[in-house]
Amino acid sequence: MVEVDVTALGELLIDFTQSGESEQGNPLFEANPGGAPCNVLAMLTRLGHTTSFIGKVGKDSFGSQLKEALCDVGIGADYLYMDDEVHTTLAMVHTHPDGDRDFSFYRNPGADVMLTEAEVPQELIRSSKIFHFGSLSMTHEGVREATKKALKTAKESGVLISFDPNLRPPLWKTLDEAREQILYGLGQCDILKISDNEIQWLSGETDYTKGVEWIRERFQIPLILVSMGKEGSRAYYKGDMVEAAPFWQKNTIETTGAGDTFCGCILHYILEHGLTQLGKDDLKEMLTFANSAASLITTRKGALRVMPFEEEILENISKGGFS
Repeated sequence: MVEVDVTALGELLIDFTQSGESEQGNPLFEANPGGAPCNVLAMLTRLGHTTSFIGKVGKDSFGSQLKEALCDVGIGADYLYMDDEVHTTLAMVHTHPDGDRDFSFYRNPGADVMLTEAEVPQELIRSSKIFHFGSLSMTHEGVREATKKALKTAKESGVLISFDPNLRPPLWKTLDEAREQILYGLGQCDILKISDNEIQWLSGETDYTKGVEWIRERFQIPLILVSMGKEGSRAYYKGDMVEAAPFWQKNTIETTGAGDTFCGCILHYILEHGLTQLGKDDLKEMLTFANSAASLITTRKGALRVMPFEEEILENISKGGFS
């Protein structure tokens, strides 16, 4: 099998984002392809990497739209399965005035949770440089077993493992279950991307560095990234902590996909430079590039189809991100 830079497993769904109002004053929604793991792959593909996705959608019009979107942006879709009985998962994205958002999911069940252990392509994972996953493929027992099989395959094959918890409380039976599964994920990964609110929730620490220390007392994770929204981001690597300032966009629409864009850029840097010999300058360069890309995606609706090009990201850095 041909070597793949990054393979991801998880949810692929439709994000319905508000797009104005009808003449009657009713909200209009645009059906954007979404799902955190595929957003990460879309960013990587835009930066020239080979990627492949493992997941499931319904055999319906939305499922067909999603498969077409993956193929259009260049993500390998050979292991995107289509369920005959369960519909594609849907999410309604409610955007606040500051661009932040809430999600309402139609997933009881949704096709993404129907992925089975038998459908995990072990040879694909073994041929990958990085395997990426999130916690939404661990909310239900069947897809959880599929995720664990994929992780076991990756670990036995020496594949780097990347994890973004991407906590969505409404999708868990209880937050205790979410915590248990996220802790399992922390025990598997080499690269952790975690948001400010997630690390505070998980560790009980308001200070991010203390939160990272809490994680490292329990798990040996070489690289931990904390995304802090309007405060920028941090990288914790060996004994170093490096922080990079955010980039501001006056025409921000919504923040959907910003963390995934950031994560994709981090994995891009690791593919280019490795994970064993990163200095402070490297970490700063990595975070600055990722922050710039994340700020650009906030000016666009959706994420998967509209990831920024490298030239745009670098131009944004040269301008200081004010545009």
